[in-house]
Amino acid sequence: MSITLRIVFLGLLAHISYSQPSVTVTRSFTTDSLGACQGVSCLNEKVYLYGDREVGMIREYDWIDDSLRYTNREVRLTEEGKDVINHPTGIAYQPNLPVFIGNSIRLNKEGTIWKAVIYAIDWEGLWKTGTLDGNLIRTIEDDACIQGTRPQYVEYQGNWVVATADYGSKNNKVRLYDPERLKNASKTSEPGVVLKKFKCSPLVQNLHWIPEKRQLVLIQNQTEGRKWRLTFLDFDRSVEQGSEVVLKVIDFNNADELEGFSILSQKNKGLIVTSSKALNTHMVALE
Repeated sequence: MSITLRIVFLGLLAHISYSQPSVTVTRSFTTDSLGACQGVSCLNEKVYLYGDREVGMIREYDWIDDSLRYTNREVRLTEEGKDVINHPTGIAYQPNLPVFIGNSIRLNKEGTIWKAVIYAIDWEGLWKTGTLDGNLIRTIEDDACIQGTRPQYVEYQGNWVVATADYGSKNNKVRLYDPERLKNASKTSEPGVVLKKFKCSPLVQNLHWIPEKRQLVLIQNQTEGRKWRLTFLDFDRSVEQGSEVVLKVIDFNNADELEGFSILSQKNKGLIVTSSKALNTHMVALE
């Protein structure tokens, strides 16, 4: 084999290895006091789990010896005692940029009509006071979506933008929002808020961004409200082509409702969370 061909061959092998992740559950345990857990975010070496207990709330944890240790810090997503973000569905956080939290509001008892709302939040103030009082900057209706909203920062063309996706069963899209325009908007359908969008598969509960691989993970259900699915996308090609470019789909046999997934700072470890009352937290190994 010539040197040139060998270089090309090795490059192809590196690309295949680089693009084909593996996720294996290694340990499962129960994290209490969350209500139905709705997601997980790993920010600044801390782990944040959020849920819909008696009110929407977020708890902070340290990751020690493959376990979560509660730091005794919790915030309630209330204003003047009223449950405002009752069903938190995503935290978009990047240093020195606006912080957003999503909410999906059920408008009928059948759960067929929803309203999606994104809130611009003073993150530091929220953790100082423990509530949204004085820390709710703006309320934005995410009327560009189909069902629900799940904000997450991703990098697009050298800038950080807010991505979200639909939970509906058809016509689903990932949309990219300009964070500064979003922060000052009343609705996401206003001019200049949506930067780009591309078609994606259905039932997306949350998003996770892997910056070093430029991969976007769709955290999904296989059927509505049931069973786990992680779909790894080539983000740049998906945006370019206007439709998801799938690198790998990982289906799990677990029958409960997958809500969140996040890679920890160790990079080869992550957490999966579900809405179940017991065994709602799962440590995973990534290869």
